[in-house]
This record gives sequence, structure tokens and C-alpha cells, in this order.
Amino acid sequence: MAQIAVFAALIAALGLAGSITVGVSGVPITLQTLGVILTGAVLGARKGVAAVAVFIALTLIGLPLLSGGRTGLTALAGPSAGYLVGWIPGVLVIGFLTARILPKYPVVLGLLINAFGGIVVIYVFGVIGLLLRTDLSITAAITSTFAYIPGDLVKVVIATVVAKSVHRAYPGIIATR
Repeated sequence: MAQIAVFAALIAALGLAGSITVGVSGVPITLQTLGVILTGAVLGARKGVAAVAVFIALTLIGLPLLSGGRTGLTALAGPSAGYLVGWIPGVLVIGFLTARILPKYPVVLGLLINAFGGIVVIYVFGVIGLLLRTDLSITAAITSTFAYIPGDLVKVVIATVVAKSVHRAYPGIIATR
């Protein structure tokens, strides 16, 4: 329970840095996706989903924990709704696949897993959210995500390096088969 609370708090703390809105989509760049990727890579699927769900639940009851002081209701009403919803499957995929590469946690596989769950999975939900919440075409919604890829790749590298260190120091943090 303490790990879940700490990682929910980490995601909230990463929102304090604020956000930058780029492109036509109106979706902000935040550090909170780093927290989501890190949560899955360190805690695994079960505890990672619980931590992200706690964080989202807190925002839905009105706490301004999203970057820029937004609440979950505000985010769900805007173009970033799909990205917020995508955090749950993203952390699930990262956590599930990370458990399969432990106890060694090879860095290259960690990078691929974190990029797949933290970028591909979340972006799929984000694009769907853009299509539902804006008047963007499919092509425009997909191409609007390109501006976020460089920053998200940096987040993937940071999360992978941290996860590798954590798994080396605390090898049983994720239950493996």
C-alpha cells in the first residue's frame, strides 16, 4: 500500500513542474507521463495500475493534481482525455512486460517495453480522445502526437535507467513467475 501511495504522490509531484501546450491539439506536455512509465516499470502491473488509479481517482474527486492545477474532470472534458485514460493500459502493459524480463532487467528490453507502453499505448488512447474531443481529422490527430515524441523518448530513457537501478537494489519489488 505504501508503494502505491508513494507512486501516486510521485505522479502528482511531477505535475508541479507545470505544462507546455504545443501544436493544434491543445494537449500539454507534462512530466507526469514520466511518473506513469516509472510506476509500471518499478511496481509492475498490479501495483502500478493501483497507483495510477488512485491518482486518477483523486483528480476525479476534484483535487487539482494534474499539471497546471487541472482536475480529472477538466482533463476529461478536454482534448487530453484520451491520454489520461491511456495511463491505465499504458502502466498495465509496462508492468506486465517488465515482470517478464526480471530479475535481470536488460536495458534494451526495458527501453522497448517502456516505449511501447509509455508512448504507443498511451498515444493510441490519446489519438482516440482527440478524435472524440476535437474536430481534428485522423491524420491531423496522429501527426499532432509527433511533437511529443522527443520528450517522451527522454522520459522513457530516464524511467528505464531508474527502473534498472531499483530492480538491481530491490530485486523482489515485482513478483515474477
